[in-house]
Amino acid sequence: MKELWLLRHAKSDRNIDVSDIDRPLKKRGKRDAKNVGVWLKNQHLIPDAILSSPAVRSIETVKIIYEQLQVDGLVIQEDSRIYATGIEELKMVLSSCPETTQKVLLVGHNPELENLLIHLVGKQALPDTEKLLPTSALVRLSIESEWAQLRQDCAKLLSITYAKSLRET
Repeated sequence: MKELWLLRHAKSDRNIDVSDIDRPLKKRGKRDAKNVGVWLKNQHLIPDAILSSPAVRSIETVKIIYEQLQVDGLVIQEDSRIYATGIEELKMVLSSCPETTQKVLLVGHNPELENLLIHLVGKQALPDTEKLLPTSALVRLSIESEWAQLRQDCAKLLSITYAKSLRET
């Protein structure tokens, strides 16, 4: 059984005059990314592969998480197909994963990640909420098929973890 983890990048700073791809994280985004990384480590959830959009906010998010995981040898693979793309392109990115890879963390953006999630598990399997994947939301899916064989309704939702539930009180 394989697992696909979809992570929407942490909260970015929209008040800076830069192009969309160059937007950095806000202070809250950095804190949320750190909390997600700590939670992953505490749950013993370590990915075999990390695939990230090249957007600054995505790369900053995944680097903060990587620091918390404290794992040597794990490479963050940037892929431009994850930025401003569609379901088929995201599936192509995933199809490039070796079949021996069991757990993949895909860090990207909405609406693309939500659309991929709905495609893989079906809308009926998801919570009825206005914002399915706010920033720093992490979805865990189990998948029986090969990475190159992802199709509609091929996955089962294991969990959705929201950053606000991980914030220190």
